[in-house]
Amino acid sequence: MRSVQLGPKQREAALSAMAERELDVVVVGGGVVGTGTALDAATRGLSVGLLEARDWASGTSSRSSKLIHGGLRYLEMLDFGLVREALKERGLLLERLAPHLVRPVPFLYPLTGRAWERVYAGSGVALYDGMATSSGHGRGLPLHRQLTRRGALRIAPALKRSSLVGAIQYYDAQVDDARYVTFLARTAASYGAHVASRARVTGFLREGERVTGVIVTDLETGSTQEIRAKQVVNATGVWTDDTQALVGERGRFHVRASKGIHLVVPKDRIQSSSGIILRTEKSVLFIIPWGRHWIIGTTDTDWTLDKAHPAASKTDIQYLLDHVNSVLNVPLSRADVEGVYAGLRPLLAGESDETSQLSREHIVAHVVPGLVVVAGGKYTTYRVMAKDAVDAAVHGLGGGVPESPTENVPLLGADGYQALWNNRTRIATRSGLHVARVEHLLRRYGTLVDEVLDLTSAQPELAEPLPGAEDYLKAEVVYAAQAEGALHLDDVLARRLRVSIETFDRGVGAAEPTARLIAPVLGWTEEQIKREVEHYVARVAAERESQEQPDDATADAARLGAPDIVPVM
Repeated sequence: MRSVQLGPKQREAALSAMAERELDVVVVGGGVVGTGTALDAATRGLSVGLLEARDWASGTSSRSSKLIHGGLRYLEMLDFGLVREALKERGLLLERLAPHLVRPVPFLYPLTGRAWERVYAGSGVALYDGMATSSGHGRGLPLHRQLTRRGALRIAPALKRSSLVGAIQYYDAQVDDARYVTFLARTAASYGAHVASRARVTGFLREGERVTGVIVTDLETGSTQEIRAKQVVNATGVWTDDTQALVGERGRFHVRASKGIHLVVPKDRIQSSSGIILRTEKSVLFIIPWGRHWIIGTTDTDWTLDKAHPAASKTDIQYLLDHVNSVLNVPLSRADVEGVYAGLRPLLAGESDETSQLSREHIVAHVVPGLVVVAGGKYTTYRVMAKDAVDAAVHGLGGGVPESPTENVPLLGADGYQALWNNRTRIATRSGLHVARVEHLLRRYGTLVDEVLDLTSAQPELAEPLPGAEDYLKAEVVYAAQAEGALHLDDVLARRLRVSIETFDRGVGAAEPTARLIAPVLGWTEEQIKREVEHYVARVAAERESQEQPDDATADAARLGAPDIVPVM
């Protein structure tokens, strides 16, 4: 499979190609479900267009807990089907589809009761392991183990002795959610899909009752074009109702947005060699290892304000700090927080008995001829959602299309990854980079790492660390614009790299060096460089201001103080 680069020229070519002839399927929405749907359709031999209004994964799909998991708490709700499905997908991602992007992570579940809790929780985790193994894709992770208090504290000395009587350690998996979506989009393109970000669908084409395509505005140029398709798939997550409103049709269900916030703190603030999962009065709280950091989350509250930039309030942040500090020997303060991010979960709310109880389940519906809606679900099961959406579209096409092959279609960078990982010392010697730096690159690019290293061979200065964000190389910045579809400074610092949540200054120090590195690729003038940096600094200031507000309304108003995107002059 050839590697397709998503640079500015490829984007222009994709938009032109979409307008030239009627496609089989157009997918609206560039999150994990939309990009997964485009890949599914393309691998069935269909002609496909994929449109995203902002950047790839700029909504929910870059602001998750970054876990690939079955969902232990769904076992308690007796939702065995959802857990079994998710565990199978977790195994596929780890073993076959994306071993370079998805990796195992251990979690410690502290026990606070006596014998009854150990039996109850232990039985649940044993069932979790058993369901994973029975799926045929769970043998790659260690089984859970029971720990005494002493054993648990050896693993997590940060925990108060009084906060547990023992623990259970089990395994799940982790992913860089935004990077994964970019790889999905590139993989779809490698199978022939035409993909374009910053392309907002502003209307639908109709012939009588039938939807026959979409009207698209290129946010980079302001131009508008019509794209015709036999089937359109609405995969816009928390924007599902807004997209449906453009059609003027009322659906059988609605999508409700639930806000979840996360904090990022340095690794040395919590002494533990394992992630930790804690019960709260409402749900669960995760302390998740994230490179040289910890991610702490999450909350679960209704959100009815701006969907593009959900804001974390001071109350939200304090809620997480209070809960995590209840079990830590050394409490965290606001000064320990490097980054904060808020995301919206798309939860289904029905208008009938059929859909009124839906939550993290997903649904696919042919709401009008020519238009399929897929909504709900969770990140881990995106592939199943994508398959179901394309199945519905195929039904509208009249059949004769192959079944989904995506269970056996690795993402770009996956094939040969283990062999390359085993040769990482040799790669380090050849490239002149430290082996730890090579490991970092392999976990972000897989077998596409050679494309990044080629940049450093051509321009040795690109092998230097990025000023203000030394965990990343300058070459990664250039590659983000050249191959990964980044069109603006925010795309690079917030999603291709994760500098906006991994540094105490939220990436402000890296802003100008990054802008100057990508300027030649994107054709920016000095004026555009200045505009991009000013926009990013304003975005960070607005986020900081929102995080000092007492409630959602004032936090939202503060966050909206920064504009959404910077058009190219």
